[in-house]
Formats: sequence, structure tokens, C-alpha cells
Amino acid sequence: MASHSLRRKPSFTPSSSSSSSPSLPWISPLQYLKPTSQHPSLPPPSPNSANSATRVRRSRFISHDDAVRLITRQPDPQQSLDLFNSIATQPGFSHNHFTYAALLVRLARARLFPAVDAVLRRAASEPCRFHESLLISLMPMYSRSSLHEKILEAFHLILPITRTKPSNKALSTCLNLLVEAGRIDLIEKLLFDAKTKLMLELNTCTLNILVKLHCRAGDLASAFHLIEEMRQSKSSTPNLITYSTLIGGLCSEGRLKDAFQLFEEMIEKDHIVPDPLTYNLLIDGFCRHESVEKARTILSFMRNNNCEPNNFNYSTLMNGFCREGRLEEAKQVFNEIQSAGLETDVVCYTTLINCLCRAGKIDEGIELVTEMRDSGCEADVVTYNVLIEGLCRGGRVGEAMAMLEGLPHEGVRLNVASYRIVMNCLLGNGEVDRAVGLLGLMLGRRVLPHYAASNKLLLLLCEVERLVDATVALFGLAEMGFVPETGTWLALAGSVCRERKLKKTIELLDDLVGGDAPD
Repeated sequence: MASHSLRRKPSFTPSSSSSSSPSLPWISPLQYLKPTSQHPSLPPPSPNSANSATRVRRSRFISHDDAVRLITRQPDPQQSLDLFNSIATQPGFSHNHFTYAALLVRLARARLFPAVDAVLRRAASEPCRFHESLLISLMPMYSRSSLHEKILEAFHLILPITRTKPSNKALSTCLNLLVEAGRIDLIEKLLFDAKTKLMLELNTCTLNILVKLHCRAGDLASAFHLIEEMRQSKSSTPNLITYSTLIGGLCSEGRLKDAFQLFEEMIEKDHIVPDPLTYNLLIDGFCRHESVEKARTILSFMRNNNCEPNNFNYSTLMNGFCREGRLEEAKQVFNEIQSAGLETDVVCYTTLINCLCRAGKIDEGIELVTEMRDSGCEADVVTYNVLIEGLCRGGRVGEAMAMLEGLPHEGVRLNVASYRIVMNCLLGNGEVDRAVGLLGLMLGRRVLPHYAASNKLLLLLCEVERLVDATVALFGLAEMGFVPETGTWLALAGSVCRERKLKKTIELLDDLVGGDAPD
């Protein structure tokens, strides 16, 4: 696509303008989505947006602020693009950083990345001054669409578009997104280019991201080596984030003694004061490795060092007691939260409700939800999923189904997991009737069961020779994009053949043979 020239005849001719008007051609990058030839003709603008911009232009001059508002508010990205082009025909007007940024964000949010590429090529030819934030803002959008190579491309476009080297902020943003994506190949290229081509010196923020990368890979030796490099460097020094990341890595590996030793070294050697998040890494580490009593002493250590524990610290300790089945201790921690004058938020309540449900005290969990409401703390979907799972585990599937049916009418937004918890329980118990009823509820609310659960339900229906229900269920699932696996299809076809309804078999095959099975 990059070979396509933007300097071509526009699909419609703008009104004549003075010599101060921009000499660059109009762009219509949306046409890059489905090119039909080497040099396709540009599509005509949307008449509604073009006419709207023309009417506004006739009444008054559209400033850059006006242009940003108009581009941002359009419901259709094509209209945003048409406005961008139309506004540029005003005498004396040239687009600037802000109008380009508004259009690029609008196109990127619509995932029209070929169009984004075309606009960026135009921006590289503009005489106005751009800031690197134009490219930095696109990086997370590329990441959300798994276009990780584009993240690196955006970084390399900073120099030609802004005419200045990327900052350490741009480098850190790009590096962090690639670390989160696990793209070691792109990370190596980025670091090589930053050091050798752009002569960028890594600062504390960038090196902290590399420490995180090594910790996630379990390469703690390299992470420690980086800290030593930071201590000897003039451009970086270890900070709280550096130590917290490495302490978390040690705790994940079960090296709690080393983690606490590094914690003390951070305080004594580098005089860095830990915050509640750093303490929480140790609390969680001890809880996960069956040392909840040591985790409790961390809370006392915090208070003695003028760092009051927060809800997150208490909830982590409660989870530790819950994991060991020590419900009474979890209740004590919950009471400590209230005694400390902290507000018991949804995380604290949900943690204790989870403890109660795991201990089989589901009714107490339900009562606690009522207490939440009375205290003005609204239970969220995570809270209700904990209850639903507890009910299923306790053999009270009917109550769980009643919650699924009624909660949305009370304004509670359930998620896919809410329904799948119950469906998996029903299928595990072989409760075909209830599973069929739940499937009807799910399909009516446009919720698709898990792929494996859908296949299992269809197989169960075939086993009990409920062909009508199996057929109805299959077509309902197929409408939402489900395609059964081969074994399920053979069972369905076999059931239809046994009932001597070959016509239905052929109809099913015709409907499903062209579909693509999920990954």
C-alpha cells in the first residue's frame, strides 16, 4: 500500500482558494481498505458531511478548534475524513497537529489502519510542526488490535514526521507495549535501533520495563544485573518501581527470603521508602506460599513504619486466610478494616463472600450482599459470580438459575462467565432439561456458551434421543456463529438418520458445511 501515491487527481474538485491554501492534494485514505488496482480512483465524499461542512464554511471561518470538534463528533469515520478534506479548502487554512490528531484517533478507533497509514504519509509532507504525541497516541490502539509491528513503525515515524528524535517517553511507551505483547523479536530491534541509530540513552523508566521483562521470563539474574547497571549509570538510578518489580518477581518464584532481603536493602542502601503496593507484594507472596502468619506480620511492620495498610492490603491477607480455609481469621481481618476507619469496598466484601462460599456458608454470603447494599456499596458482577459459583458448588443450581434470570431486571450487568458457570455445572451433572432451558435464556440474551459446553450439550441431547431439542439448539447456536466439531456433527447426523429424516440431515449439512469452526 505504501507505494500508492497520494498526489493524484481528487475524486471531486475543491472550490478555488488563494495561494495561501495548502498545495498538497486531498486524501481519501478509506479507499485504501479495498484497492481495486495499482492506482485506484478515490471515492467521492459522503454528501451529508461534505454539505454540512460547506454550509458551516459559508457562514463563518472554521478554526482549528472548530475542525477538531467537527471531526471528533462525526458518527462515521468517512464523514470525519470528508470534513477534514473540505475544511482544508478554506483560504489561509492549513491543518495542524491537533486536527491531524483528531482524525487519526477517529480512524484508529474504528480500526481503519490502512487509512491511518495514508494520513500519516500526508502528515510527513506537511510543513506544520507535529509533536510525537501524534504517534504515541496510536501505539496503544495498534496494540489492542494485535498489530505489534505497527507499534514499532509508529516509533520510527516520529523522526520523519516531527523532525526530532523520539523522547524516552516514546521509547518507554513502545517498549512497554511490546513487553506486554511478549514480542521479544520486536523488543530487540527497538533497543538496537534506539541505541545505535537514534543514540538514545536508556533512562530509569525504560530500564524498569526491561526489569519487568526479565522477571516475567523468570530470568531474575538478568534483572539483578540491570539494577547494578542502573546504579553505575549517570542517567538512571533504581527507584521504588525497580525494586517492587524485582520483589514481585522473587515472590512469584517462591524466593521469599531473597525478596525480604531485597526489601530491606532498598530501605537501608538506597533509602527508598516502600509504599502500600510494595508491601502488598510481600503480603501476597507469603500468602501464596502458605505463610499467612508472616503475611500478617507485614501489616504490623507497615504500621510501625508509618505506612497505614489500605483495603488492598487487607483484602490480600483475607484471600490468604480464605485459601487456607481459615474463615474466622478472614472475618477478623474484615473487622479490622472497619476498626481502622477504612471503607469496606466491593473488593473487601467480595473477598469475604468468597471465603464464606468456599466454606459452604452460602446463606451468610447472600446476607453479606444485602449488607453491602444497605451500606451503599453496590455488588458488581464479580461478587455475583462468586455467589453463583458457590450456589452451584453447593448443589443449589436452581437458585443460581433464578439469579441469572432475575438479576438483569434489577439492573445488574452479568457477563458471559455468569452463565457459563451454571451451564458447566448443569452439563457436569447431566441435567439436560435445565441445560436446554438455560441455553434458551442465553441465546435470548445473545450470550454464547463455551465452545466445549455447546458441543457437550448437543452430544447429551443426541444420547437421550431428543432430536428436536438438539436441532433447535444447533440452529440457535449456529445463528451466533457456532459450528460443531466433527464428532458432534457425526452424532447429530447419525441421530437424524436413525429417525429416517434424511432431508433434515442434508439441510443441516448445507447450513453448516461452509462455516469455520472456532479456534
